[in-house]
Amino acid sequence: MSAAIIFGLLTLLLITGMPISIALGLTVLTFLFVMTKVPVEAVAMKLFTGIEKFEIMAIPFFILAGNFLTHGGVARRMIHFATAMVGHLHGGLGMAGVLACALFAAVSGSSPATVAAIGAILMPAMVRAGFPSRFGTGVITSAGALGILIPPSIVMVMYAVSTNTSVGTLFMAGVVPGIVLALMLGFTTWWRAKKNNYPRLPRAPWSEIWFTFRESIWGLMLIVLVMGGIYSGVFTPTEAAAMSAVYAFFVAVYVYRDLTLRDVPRVLLASANMSAMLLYIITNAVLFSFLLTYENIPQEMAAWMLNQGLDRYTFLLVVNIILLIAGNFMEPSSIVLIMAPILFPIAMKLGVDPIHFGILITVNMEVGMLTPPVGLNLYVASGITKTGLTEVTIAVMPWLITMLVFLFLVTYWPWLSLVLPRMLGMVV
Repeated sequence: MSAAIIFGLLTLLLITGMPISIALGLTVLTFLFVMTKVPVEAVAMKLFTGIEKFEIMAIPFFILAGNFLTHGGVARRMIHFATAMVGHLHGGLGMAGVLACALFAAVSGSSPATVAAIGAILMPAMVRAGFPSRFGTGVITSAGALGILIPPSIVMVMYAVSTNTSVGTLFMAGVVPGIVLALMLGFTTWWRAKKNNYPRLPRAPWSEIWFTFRESIWGLMLIVLVMGGIYSGVFTPTEAAAMSAVYAFFVAVYVYRDLTLRDVPRVLLASANMSAMLLYIITNAVLFSFLLTYENIPQEMAAWMLNQGLDRYTFLLVVNIILLIAGNFMEPSSIVLIMAPILFPIAMKLGVDPIHFGILITVNMEVGMLTPPVGLNLYVASGITKTGLTEVTIAVMPWLITMLVFLFLVTYWPWLSLVLPRMLGMVV
């Protein structure tokens, strides 16, 4: 009964168009003050202690690093390097777009930022080179979703905070699936380009490859700084995030000099706005999780599913369906913060590895970035290309199907997520 009232009230508030963060907070406060005798002091204490986690500090730092890199010329240099590497293949600039998105994803941690940074340069260039606008839009919009799977990933940090899972292990677990998905998206791009005889560039000489690599090396070194620092134990993930922000500032302002000191306050303000929005969502989601736990709803749902005879594989299928539906109406951060505390205990009782489960949820969030009406990547691409949301949605369909195939692969082949953490001794 409690679950029906809580979720019914939340759904009612969301239907009114209320922001998810406010809807969560109002649902919690209304239920607690009307249906229970929980003192106000306990709510206030939970509000502050719930976000008193060191890992949460990684979020604003990764956002700041991504903004410095987006405005600091790193994306343009990565595109030049990617074009020199794979531009001679079928669909040249499209293949370069997939590689550039994968590289930029590894330093930004954000899908919309990846689409904006790479798409603003490559989408118009692909049209000028003779590619159909729909092809370029589909490639970059889809490949940009790699931003939340290839570490560092803000979505992974939120999952870790919600479930008390290791952020560093999740980052390492995302490497192999990220590479596999990039290869699958690249194959789809290559196949469609070859089938339709789209343009390709002349093979770049080794001198050009070396030159573009040297130009982009400062940005690429951020990957080594974050992943190498975490694995070697020099940094915690939060410390690595802080280091990445300082490093990105140094590269953008003093190495590439595409960003002046006068521009820095604007970048800081944009990062603060985005961080405040996410932290506000986290705060209210923590309260919502507290309410669910107080009413024993996760435990009741777990018992009900186990009584229905659901095995691990059927449960994972149900989880995918729930998350794919949610991805149509909510943004990834909200979904993870609401659904992870509910689904995680059930997954643990069924013997699902917590790291594998985190990667599965992350891949679902990737798909959600490409599905209307709330797919953030669709809106970013629509703004860049000045085309309607429906046309962008149609454009991403071949790559969206590829990502659904990849989701099935990740769901039922845990080795893909766990192979690197096991090799590094992070999981048994």
